[in-house]
Amino acid sequence: MFLGLLTMGAHPTRQCSLLQLQPLRLATCILFLLLLLPPCSVSSSVITHLPGFHGRLPFYLETGYVTVDEETGTELFYYFVESERSPSTDPVILWLTGGPLCSGFTALVFEVGPINFVLAPYNGSLPQLVNNKYSWTKIASILFLDTPVGSGFSYTRDPKGYNVGDISSSLQVVTFLKKWFNDHPSYLSNHFYVGGSSYAGKVIPLIAQYISEGIEQRQQPLINLKGYMVGSPLTDPKYDRNSIIPYAHGVGIISDQLYEAAVANCKGDYFNPTNEICANVLNAIDNLMSELDNGDILLDKCAGRLIPKPINGVSSRALLEEYSRLSEPPARPTVNCFSYRFYLLNIWMNDKATRDALKIKKGTVGVWTRCNTEVFPYARDVPSTIQYHLNLTTRGYRALVFCGDHDLMVPFLGTQAWIRSLNFTIIDDWRAWHLDGQAAGFTVMYDNNLTFATLKGSGHAPISYKPKQGFAMGQRWLDRKPL
Repeated sequence: MFLGLLTMGAHPTRQCSLLQLQPLRLATCILFLLLLLPPCSVSSSVITHLPGFHGRLPFYLETGYVTVDEETGTELFYYFVESERSPSTDPVILWLTGGPLCSGFTALVFEVGPINFVLAPYNGSLPQLVNNKYSWTKIASILFLDTPVGSGFSYTRDPKGYNVGDISSSLQVVTFLKKWFNDHPSYLSNHFYVGGSSYAGKVIPLIAQYISEGIEQRQQPLINLKGYMVGSPLTDPKYDRNSIIPYAHGVGIISDQLYEAAVANCKGDYFNPTNEICANVLNAIDNLMSELDNGDILLDKCAGRLIPKPINGVSSRALLEEYSRLSEPPARPTVNCFSYRFYLLNIWMNDKATRDALKIKKGTVGVWTRCNTEVFPYARDVPSTIQYHLNLTTRGYRALVFCGDHDLMVPFLGTQAWIRSLNFTIIDDWRAWHLDGQAAGFTVMYDNNLTFATLKGSGHAPISYKPKQGFAMGQRWLDRKPL
């Protein structure tokens, strides 16, 4: 390309000829031409080996950056795993992580991706990786994305670029998808879905809505959107938050007396107390719930935070810098804790060999943390996404909404309630769905292609707790079969 530009000429009155220019003038001319070229919007690398994984990766892994804001130099980092079954016909899924500001790699290694960590006591060496036999990449190609900017390895050259929120980050994801599909046109004909859990459930309907509007306006490239999936999704505090206390009562965390006092004095609003009695009751309930792991009430309550909160005005950024200078790993949860896998991930991601293998741009991200929720600003500027769910499903897009039945953070009671508020007709009534001859959860299907399901015995980000059941659910739904 450069030879063609040089012989064609980069100046209206003068050609840069390779035959005529001296070496110094040639170098100057090439530099001048490079400055005239637009910045590269998509850069990618094929990854064949990962530290801690024995041998060559048995799947196609690609990592890269996509520029989503030229003015601030914002680049989103992605991991793409091609379907291990039939890449030309299997669906493509953009799978997002919650937080907000948690890395997409969390989903790759703990939810629907092809590798898991070996949960062994840390001995000072690099944590080991193994195949995930319940990876959704056996049935679909999956894009894992570090979004919003500031999560994972996504970064911006201008600090102002970190000032994003629900709306702006969702639009950046749409920009990412347009550029990625332009760079990977062979996947444009595949069915496309957006999926994810927790706070990702707040932005997934926005992203799907923006894509659908682009399709109606015939914007190129035409993404073949078919639907979306949300697990334990934050949707509307009226339902999400106010379901916590009824759920806590139903599973025996709080007494009849406390629950009745909350109902009588809080008037259905359990997060904005308007009188002293309500406030006192809620405080007593909070104390009881603090005894549990809110992500899964059956698990031991363990240390989950690897980076300390700000103390006496010390900023989180300063604490992160301090953490990067530690010669020993921080205090860790015990190996039996669910959060232990996050501890191993932090060690693995901050190893130089890992960054080199993933082709991370040097100098862009200091200490990698799974969730940067205390480091960068984030505007939660969409209070409710119920209308987006209504718009999408009534336009013909398929929706799978699933929950863990032991999740105290976003209880399934609230999710059921906002789904019922859509006033859709039930076409397949509440029933168990099965795996290996046992109930794997319960499900109900509404008109407008909306399916709700629970994963029995699962917590928040349900698939990470029940991967086998989660894979069966996903495969059946993607194949358009009843759960």
